Amino acid sequence: MRAAVGDRLHVHGRRVGNADALGEIVEVRGADGAPPYLVKFDDGHQGLVFPGPDCEVEHESP
Repeated sequence: MRAAVGDRLHVHGRRVGNADALGEIVEVRGADGAPPYLVKFDDGHQGLVFPGPDCEVEHESP
C-alpha cells in the first residue's frame, strides 16, 4: 500500500451495520509512502493507522 499526504483512506465496515470510515491522510510516516499514516477522519478524530485488508487508499486527482 502506498499513499501521499492529501489522499483519502477508506476503511470499510467489517460487520453488517458498521459504517465505513473516511479520512484524509495528513502525514505519511513510512518510507516511500508506506504505512503507518496519520489520518484525520471525517468525524473529527485523528489517529495513527496501520491499514489492514479492509482499507483502501483513494488517491488525490492531479
